[in-house]
Amino acid sequence: MDVKLIIIIVSAVVAVALIVVFVVFGRGEANFTFDIGGASPRAAGGSDTSGEKTVGNRLVGLAVGVAGIFAVLIARLWSMQLVSSDEYAAEAESNRTRTITTDAPRGRILDRNGTEIVTNRSSLTVVSSSDVVDDEIEVQLLANLIGMPFQAVRRKIQDTSEGAQSKRTISVDVSRRVVAFIAEHPGVFDGVDVVERSQRSYPLGSLAAHVIGYTGTVTSAQLEANDSEATGITYESGDIVGQSGIESEYESVLQGVKGEQTVYVDANGNVLDTSTTIDPQSGSDVILTIDATIQTAAEQSLATRMKEIQESGYNATGACVVCVDCTNGEVLAMASAPTYNPNVFVGGISTADWDALSSETANYPLMNRAIAGQYPSGSTIKALTSFAALDHGIADTSSSWYCTGYWTWSGNENDTTSGWHCWYKSGHGTMTFVTGITNSCDVVFYSIGKGFYYSDTQEGMQETFRRYGLGSSAGIDLPGEMSGRVPDAEWKWNYFTSSSDEARAWQGGDNCNLAIGQGDLLVTCLQMVDAYCGIANNGTIWRPHLLKSVKARTGEGSVIDYKPAVIYEPTEDATYRDTVCQGLHGVVYEEAASQAVHWTNLDVDVAGKTGTAQQNKDQPVGWFIGYGPTDNPKYVIGSNVDEVLSGATSAMYVVRDVFGAIYGQPDESTSNSDIVD
Repeated sequence: MDVKLIIIIVSAVVAVALIVVFVVFGRGEANFTFDIGGASPRAAGGSDTSGEKTVGNRLVGLAVGVAGIFAVLIARLWSMQLVSSDEYAAEAESNRTRTITTDAPRGRILDRNGTEIVTNRSSLTVVSSSDVVDDEIEVQLLANLIGMPFQAVRRKIQDTSEGAQSKRTISVDVSRRVVAFIAEHPGVFDGVDVVERSQRSYPLGSLAAHVIGYTGTVTSAQLEANDSEATGITYESGDIVGQSGIESEYESVLQGVKGEQTVYVDANGNVLDTSTTIDPQSGSDVILTIDATIQTAAEQSLATRMKEIQESGYNATGACVVCVDCTNGEVLAMASAPTYNPNVFVGGISTADWDALSSETANYPLMNRAIAGQYPSGSTIKALTSFAALDHGIADTSSSWYCTGYWTWSGNENDTTSGWHCWYKSGHGTMTFVTGITNSCDVVFYSIGKGFYYSDTQEGMQETFRRYGLGSSAGIDLPGEMSGRVPDAEWKWNYFTSSSDEARAWQGGDNCNLAIGQGDLLVTCLQMVDAYCGIANNGTIWRPHLLKSVKARTGEGSVIDYKPAVIYEPTEDATYRDTVCQGLHGVVYEEAASQAVHWTNLDVDVAGKTGTAQQNKDQPVGWFIGYGPTDNPKYVIGSNVDEVLSGATSAMYVVRDVFGAIYGQPDESTSNSDIVD
């Protein structure tokens, strides 16, 4: 507070005090009274108790009170001026300064060999100060120049999401023509500037789109949920953040540290000058386990094979493929179709584009079918059904069955009320465990399902499936993973609440369906790949992951290296494992010559299983899962394709293409498989 002001206030206080004292004590006559009786004046004396004396006392009290109030004011003024002067000076300084944040470039996303999948690029951006909105002519000229509606430009200038003092973003990625015109007419575009900013860039286009995800403006829900103490990041409205995939999963790593600029402002908030500046720090680079070469082959195979299937008369509306290193859980490729290009989200996605990417008619391009698509497993489950039967004594390695192409619960071939066909209606003849798996004979597995229904361990199949990870999410480092479903008696009773008690109860037919991967069983492609990792490794299933490491901001080292973790260990008796693996090897090389020819031209020996699962559509989903080399398994690859004839005529080709990319031996056979399971 100014010293002159204090002197004026003190002087006023003293003057008021003197006036009060004068009124109370200044006139001596005030102590004399007149005798009403008409005698001569006389002094009242010290013992006089007249009303005039009482008034005097009140005035004295008033003077003391007023003096006390002013004394308090003076003490407070002294405190403000001398004791708290630094505090008030700081408040005054804060009223004339503002802090403007500067966005930091996000970290890059690289494949395991250092190939850039996501990076940043420079973008010429038109920005303006807030007061430009008051000049309608300038706003109209700016709108005409950059090709935007007047109201759209006006709304962008009025948008304060980037900060009250920050320049308002009008248009990104403007042409050189726009830049030159604004620079040549500074008087016309007063308050308008062109600045260079960083935007996300995808040099490989749509490659691994479902893995890397996309970015977008932070939502209100994300702002509310953000825990700055936990993440070390404080978000502001208008910030660009990861919305899906790796961009979202590792947001705290990819998001950089904002820069800060302190500016001086006037009473209206207009920027007058610049004070201090702290440069932003870019986010850390994330290295994935993905191999861009294998990923490219996987995506190209999906596109090519789906087109071929569509040309043959089937819809093939969607597909996915996953390739995992079964020795450590590293995901080398994960592709889903249909796909999308993340570039469409840069600078904000239009409503029309968003609707197109979210629509059912487009078959949901944003959906990552590898982790979120839930399907019946079809015959790929038969390897696990075999383990369940052997583990629980429903059958042994010497058991045999006879397949006529038709099976009944009662055993009476003439029973048409409870009979089910094998997929091979002509019948397989006598089947063992090995040949039952190789030929995917449904009769073998219907019998196993019936055996469990009458056993003491009626839910032995469910127990085995869960030991291999079905019914639970694997915990991959991607958002949106689904857990699938392993149905049992309790689930069925609680799920079908509107049905009769008899219909809600677990039936023998439920067991038969479960044994062949039909009915209410739901799995994801990643779950089945993990289960076959357990078969390939004789029990060890590593958590699937996409992060390999996080690079340090400076130098060549890393600050984080992913440490693999085992999530399941479903060990089996060596004899049981050999039996199942022998059957899986036979699927690839013995089930049909039309199928084997696609694998004999690959030097590496592979084992696997086809599958065809009925859905609520006329055309089923086709499966194939394979692992190799069989003598020392390294890779497990699984694929499924929606609305096809069978797994052998669809997904098997995709898996073969990926193996071909790994070993440099593409499938050159033109033979068409005639297996429909």
